[in-house]
Amino acid sequence: MLSRTDLRSAVPTAAELRATLPRAEVDVDAALHQVRPIVEDVRARGVEAVLELTERFDGVRPAAVRVPAEALATALAELDPAVREALEVSAARARVVHADQVRVDKTTQVVAGGTVTERWVPVGRVGLYVPGGLAVYPSSVVMNVIPAQAAGVESLVVCSPAQAAFGGLPHPAVLAAAALLGVEEVWAVGGAQAQALLAYGGTDTDGSELAPVDMITGPGNIYVAAAKRLLRGLVGIDAEAGPTEIAILADETADPVHVAADLISQAEHDPLAASILVTTSLALADEVDAELDRQVKATKHAERVATALAGKQSGAVLVSTVDDGLRVVDAYAAEHLEIQTADARSVAARVRNAGAVFVGAYSPVSLGDYCAGSNHVLPTGGCARHSSGLSVQTFLRGIHVVDYTEDALREVSAHVVALADAEDLPAHGQAVTARFRDGS
Repeated sequence: MLSRTDLRSAVPTAAELRATLPRAEVDVDAALHQVRPIVEDVRARGVEAVLELTERFDGVRPAAVRVPAEALATALAELDPAVREALEVSAARARVVHADQVRVDKTTQVVAGGTVTERWVPVGRVGLYVPGGLAVYPSSVVMNVIPAQAAGVESLVVCSPAQAAFGGLPHPAVLAAAALLGVEEVWAVGGAQAQALLAYGGTDTDGSELAPVDMITGPGNIYVAAAKRLLRGLVGIDAEAGPTEIAILADETADPVHVAADLISQAEHDPLAASILVTTSLALADEVDAELDRQVKATKHAERVATALAGKQSGAVLVSTVDDGLRVVDAYAAEHLEIQTADARSVAARVRNAGAVFVGAYSPVSLGDYCAGSNHVLPTGGCARHSSGLSVQTFLRGIHVVDYTEDALREVSAHVVALADAEDLPAHGQAVTARFRDGS
């Protein structure tokens, strides 16, 4: 049974809600002291350090970091046809959605003879991390690679942990997904050491270069998040991903079978996964508890799911009205938010804070995980209040190009001088007046 928080008498302030609502305790700072020596070791010793760390943490020492081209081809050739078809559908739908996110250059004429153009330039080289802990994520290959390709990133490397069960290579499904999408460079390394190698680069065991990247994206555990925090600035990062989250805003019209199944679907990711039900209906909360009791017993990862649902990060929140429920879910800012209420579309349109919103009974989070066309790399831990999920925009940089004629500069020069003098930076103004030898 989910723990309950009863807010029917009054909904607290946003600050109180942030302190009250269930949330996983993920202290990235606490992991920094464990991760810093790893990052520094990789910086100092490169691939030799990476291979030693891989043997220590993953129980296997790959012959090389870079996965051979023939291994990628073999993985794709041997991929279950049903899985290949599913990945093809997932990729095709993701391409449709992400193609519409591509930005176009825009030139604005500020004055006669003066323009500012915003150019959109892709990041040069990107490292796309695909975890390989409790589950295998070929779908994350799709979600990372497609927007980067749509943005026009010229150089991509997929990084995924070496697996002892597969001779030191990443999981074959990950290799097959990379090959399917045309990715030619895959590294067999995971964890904090993978983030460090992506940032610093190195020399592989055969003498070939492992070029550093400009940006790292993709989910991972707390050690991956800590390494990304340490390396941010040297490289760009998408986010510090925490355990997955689902919140469901539901009223008496919701089907408890659906609600329970969706809560379980995210709980199976990780014992720290968060499953939150926000509802106006005490009867629904009771029915969902009964369904959870029935469905958890029948699911494959029952122990993991039960741990997640019983954790302090999961629970049911009772509210008086849907409006109050919206206040709660906006304060929580879930990675995934389902709206299972009457008139779900209009309710969903009022949501301000969520990584992704899933509308109605037939848009479960699982659809978004795989085949909706949306991206499943989303902000966690309340970061949806200020951050977006992975998109084409993640891999683009806006550059302003300023182009003024002599007359256009002359016309505004007095204002530049006035502002420069006001800030006690007279050389700024002189850099303008020096262009007009007549002193005007």
